Amino acid sequence: MQARSALFDLYGDHLRARGGRAPVAALVKLLAPLGIAPPAVRTAVSRMVRQGWLDPLRLASGPGYSITPKAARRLDEAAVRIYRTGRISWDGRFDLLVLEAPASRRERQRLAANLTFLGYGTLDDCTWVATRPGEDVDLLLAEAGVRYERFTAAHAAGTPGAMGVVRRAWDLIEIGRAYERFVAEQKPLLAGVTVRSSDEEAYAARFRLVHAWRTFLFRDPQLPPALLPERWPGTSAASFFDRHAARLRPAADRYVEHCLDGNNRLARQKGR
Repeated sequence: MQARSALFDLYGDHLRARGGRAPVAALVKLLAPLGIAPPAVRTAVSRMVRQGWLDPLRLASGPGYSITPKAARRLDEAAVRIYRTGRISWDGRFDLLVLEAPASRRERQRLAANLTFLGYGTLDDCTWVATRPGEDVDLLLAEAGVRYERFTAAHAAGTPGAMGVVRRAWDLIEIGRAYERFVAEQKPLLAGVTVRSSDEEAYAARFRLVHAWRTFLFRDPQLPPALLPERWPGTSAASFFDRHAARLRPAADRYVEHCLDGNNRLARQKGR
């Protein structure tokens, strides 16, 4: 687990609801159970500041960092997809992008990752398609300096034709297998976390669960049911995730509050 990715999970799953800010000492403490060393945390924080995800600020308990408006938008969108709180509907139309791909391979890879996160799949090197418009796609392409054209398109063959487009844009067989692997890998790890486990153990297990689930934001565009295969593995995997994420949430929240409160108590003692 990379420190930068873990910080996104930490801010999105725990700190966003607590004002989106935390002292750096608490960040270090909260990532320690994941095996992430303090220097890695500080390096990742500095990188996220340069990239416009975090802003430094001075808290009563010491130096800290808060999420930027850009990060808040990304985290809120991710939360909707992680916990699937939004209803997935489809009006039969695709959002179609025809791009002039960046010359740099690194820039192409970054652009592809961002478009995939927004729910777009690729038909060829320059053509991307989604079943719903990405809210930030125009801003993303403008910031990347990419020239593009954008269309709304409906397949003349209706749903069967649309399903053909979907199977060209996404490897649904591999995505389905990834969901099955997710459940198979997480099940034995979560079985060991019971009511007798410590809050820290529950927090670490839940963090790893959410971190593994979050990878599907870059794999699964969350297609409308009409375009999915029968007995889609993502449905049972989502139920598995929801059940265990909810089961471990109270203990995880207690551990987060303990770390944040402990840092605040230490600051008050120093101020006396």
